[in-house]
Amino acid sequence: MHMKPEVSIIIPCFKTEKTLEETLLSVYNQKFDNWEALIINDGSPDNLEEIALNWERKDSRFKYYKRTNGGLGSARNFGIMKSEGDFILPLDSDNRIRDSFIQNAVEIMEKESDIGVIYGDVVFFGERNEYIKVGEFNEYKMFYVNYIDACALIRKAVFDAIGLYETNLPYQGHEDWEFWLRVIQSNYKFYYMKEFAFDYRVTNFSMSAKFTEEIVNKNTAYIISKHNLFYKSVYNQLYNDYLKLKNTPRLNQVFAELLIDVKLKLFRALKR
Repeated sequence: MHMKPEVSIIIPCFKTEKTLEETLLSVYNQKFDNWEALIINDGSPDNLEEIALNWERKDSRFKYYKRTNGGLGSARNFGIMKSEGDFILPLDSDNRIRDSFIQNAVEIMEKESDIGVIYGDVVFFGERNEYIKVGEFNEYKMFYVNYIDACALIRKAVFDAIGLYETNLPYQGHEDWEFWLRVIQSNYKFYYMKEFAFDYRVTNFSMSAKFTEEIVNKNTAYIISKHNLFYKSVYNQLYNDYLKLKNTPRLNQVFAELLIDVKLKLFRALKR
């Protein structure tokens, strides 16, 4: 008898033959066991298929799909549409999920129906070793820069409510930021779990390492233009908060510089 998985782990793969085994082993070692892992081969030219099929034969909770290349956001969406779980966890095929994160996050989700996203801290490894404390959710910070990785537990109802990942960005790499901005505008909340959620592999070949100024600027412009009413409303709120500040010269200066920086960012994006 088929038991419906509670959590669907979505693992898009492209040219990650050397790291996929480690990623899938971290999934296999979860303390929480009612999961499915959808391995999405996004038209990769390497030999990752053999690794994926070996895991599929070893444990039926692993499910392998092969498709023509469509990019990261499209591959995640493909996996989400194939998924059966009530909760979604995107996992890049060169990272490792910590063994207790899913179990602890599910327990919180089941108690708090208004929580849509649970994220935690990050350990960098590879060419950079560092422990990153992400911190409590800050809407203003997310408005300005993405600081929460896609590797978080997301209630599937969130995708039903606001849609899947954006696939029309000028360049790949900021799909999660655009998605988080839509979550903010929904009725769902972010929850920061004070434990390490996953290990992030740092290499010179990763997508984030290849971000140029042009990629960042064009994607930012697209996102701000798409969410221009939201950005304007947050900017107005920031400005009102600034007017309420006590007359502390240094604090006023810092806040004024932030407002100017954000205003320039908005102006450049909406001008394009």
